[in-house]
Amino acid sequence: MTRPSDWAGWQPATQLVRGGSVRSAFDETSEALYLTSGYVYPNAEAAEEAFAQRLDRFVYSRYGSPTVGMLEERLRLIEGAEACRVTATGMAAVNAALLCQLKAGDRVVAARCLFSSSLWILQDLLTRFGVETVFVDGTDMAQWQRALAKPAACVLLETPSNPTLEVIDLPAVAALAHKAGARVIVDNVFATPLLQKPLALGADIVVYSTTKHIDGQGRCLGGAVLADASFVREKLVPFLRHTGPAMSPFNAWVNLKGLETLELRVSRHVQNTQTVAEFLERQPGVERVLYPGLPSHPQHALAGRQMTGAGSVLAFTVRGGKPAAFRLLNHLRIIDISNNLGDAKSLICHPATTTHQRLAEAERAHLGIGGDMLRLSVGLEDVRDLIADLAQALRYLNEGAIG
Repeated sequence: MTRPSDWAGWQPATQLVRGGSVRSAFDETSEALYLTSGYVYPNAEAAEEAFAQRLDRFVYSRYGSPTVGMLEERLRLIEGAEACRVTATGMAAVNAALLCQLKAGDRVVAARCLFSSSLWILQDLLTRFGVETVFVDGTDMAQWQRALAKPAACVLLETPSNPTLEVIDLPAVAALAHKAGARVIVDNVFATPLLQKPLALGADIVVYSTTKHIDGQGRCLGGAVLADASFVREKLVPFLRHTGPAMSPFNAWVNLKGLETLELRVSRHVQNTQTVAEFLERQPGVERVLYPGLPSHPQHALAGRQMTGAGSVLAFTVRGGKPAAFRLLNHLRIIDISNNLGDAKSLICHPATTTHQRLAEAERAHLGIGGDMLRLSVGLEDVRDLIADLAQALRYLNEGAIG
């Protein structure tokens, strides 16, 4: 029987399959699914000690459960973090990472290219409570320098970003942020825990939507926050306990099953995406392909330094604007139109009218999210079939056919 002291010494592939596992008295092979809301105590004194946090045990599943705890430990191990807490969704993780530490009068500096729900938190929610947000273009270090020339509480960024695949210089931004007194929060969803290690690059907090690659099969929602033990204990845990964005034990169990195959899936994702990106770049109807694995990407060299693989998502623009983009979408036969990503199935969406539709047109234009842009999450299908599907859809685009 392995012990927790063994887990840290294992290689990542072993941690993904076995890290954090704790067997019950029944010695089950698969992690047990504990579907319970509460727990019983042998006597009143034990209950008092548990609620006073003098006894290390589960007291209520809004605070934690054995299945959730196994997922948190496994994610902690693979990320190389001191502590982890999971949440009901990825946006609950982003929200908790910010709100657990901010107060009226604080200042946040954020990369402008973020998922639209993250932008809503910064632009709409935080301003109601007297928190200021300053936005910068993530790849412009001069803007970071100006914004962080005075004190800040937090920095929030995605790298690579959604949907334009910008890659931000994490060590450089972290150095500026720390001089300004800010904690750096990195949404690492596009990179996954396997392709980029933000904590090793200077970040303080990493957030995930486990809905994406970690589940990876379109089954359930989830989020995760990883950071140093003192931040999690003093800031994050009280916020989560009292506001209640808890992950269900069932979703934690599904995510545990997803982690077992994460390394294999991500490797195939990256191979397929590189091949598809190179194919698209050669097509006459395609104006531009944005993928960090391509030499044409503006931050290709930086991505090579920060990441061990370029990920499973690319964006591309087509000649003919929104009408042409819609023609392509409507003629795909294998690739599904969906706003999810990191799935075993290849999924494509039109960000300007779906994931980023709430942004003002001028803001979308500034970010480069035009009517001609499509975001493609490349799945695990045979890449030859994916290319054939794109090729036949591109023929309609090039011919100007109306579906």
